[in-house]
Amino acid sequence: MHRNRTIKVVLLSVVALGVVQLVFSRAQTPKRMWTPNKIPAHATFVGSQACAECHGDKVKSQAHTLMGQALEPVATSGILTKHPKLSFRTGPYSYEIVRKGDQSFYTVTDGKETITLPILYAFGLGFAGQTYVLQGSGVFLESRLSFYNDILGLDTTIGQARDVPTSLDDAVGRVMSKDETLQCFGCHTTGTVKGGKLDYQNLVPGIGCEACHGPGGEHIELGKKGEPNAHKIFNPGKLSGDDLSQEFCASCHRSVEDVTALPRLGGMNNVRFQPYRIFNSKCYSDDRRISCIACHDVHQPMKDEAAAYDAKCAACHTAKAAEPAATRLCKVESKNCTSCHMPKIELPGAHFKFTDHRIRIVKPGEPFPL
Repeated sequence: MHRNRTIKVVLLSVVALGVVQLVFSRAQTPKRMWTPNKIPAHATFVGSQACAECHGDKVKSQAHTLMGQALEPVATSGILTKHPKLSFRTGPYSYEIVRKGDQSFYTVTDGKETITLPILYAFGLGFAGQTYVLQGSGVFLESRLSFYNDILGLDTTIGQARDVPTSLDDAVGRVMSKDETLQCFGCHTTGTVKGGKLDYQNLVPGIGCEACHGPGGEHIELGKKGEPNAHKIFNPGKLSGDDLSQEFCASCHRSVEDVTALPRLGGMNNVRFQPYRIFNSKCYSDDRRISCIACHDVHQPMKDEAAAYDAKCAACHTAKAAEPAATRLCKVESKNCTSCHMPKIELPGAHFKFTDHRIRIVKPGEPFPL
């Protein structure tokens, strides 16, 4: 994909202290990049098991990551299996998710009429929550309710209205547009969306090797012959820091451009969009040391302990007095950096605290910076 852009965005954001104006510019040179959720129609995947012949350890560990389990088949869903009956009530509407064999059924009733639909797909492993995709009258529906691990039960899906539904149909869930459907499946599966179309026959749950590295057939074939093959596979690690964060990872995790198109920048919800949040950090640059993979190895389960990231911070920030103030270690503490500078934000209704990737000196009582 060749792109040559200069983007100038002016954000007007109303906060308690007044109007804050952010002006930024991003310029990029033409480049060719594999984009995880924009797979061309001609792409042919060989599957992660083929990659395992040479990269066995990485394939095995990556399969157990949140990305590797971004979508669960209903038949093998751990959450739906462990919780065979879930219930919820709001206003006159009662909900149940009931397990029958290897299927789960989503039911809503107002006491007079009832709608029951099979759950087709379970999105998310449940680290924070799990949302369900249903099908009714030829359209995909995002379930109005999601499972939240913190409460081991159901509550309103993030992004959907938390007030009482206006009708039984409204109570079931929200109709997903074609573009939204493609985006959801493109970011939670491997090879399901090709050339802008859904390919259910070849759906591979979760993000596998080829979702990020591209088709591996030629790469593997040359490797077996002992011939050079690195040029036949895409390596995101060679991208610049900005391209990696704002183009590659942001194709699913939302870039600064994506968020600026949202009403009010998505409000507090944008704490979930790491590429946007880190872009607004004072230390953000094109340096790979501030890119997504500088701190996160996508082949390994995510580390939640603050101390695990101290070495990453020290890659730029040192204790040397001769260094510029901006690159010196914190005066207050020398460990657990992220616990202060990347605070965990509790999103109302999410039953989860998200790590805010807007790196900053957090001041007590300050409003959430959009």
